[in-house]
Amino acid sequence: MQQVRKGLMTVEQFAEAVGLRPATVRQKVWRREIEFVRIGRAVRFKPETAEKLIEAGTVPTLERQ
Repeated sequence: MQQVRKGLMTVEQFAEAVGLRPATVRQKVWRREIEFVRIGRAVRFKPETAEKLIEAGTVPTLERQ
């Protein structure tokens, strides 16, 4: 996974940052499951959105005794 960069990200850049296929990201945009920025007909993502998606999917370890 690459480091999340500054500025708006394309679908391909966002997909690579979060480890998904671009088609999956487009599907999530269509279903409004992830936050995006629309500039004209173009869809872009804030780097913070990738970070939030990764954090939301992080599963903590179990505390074992």
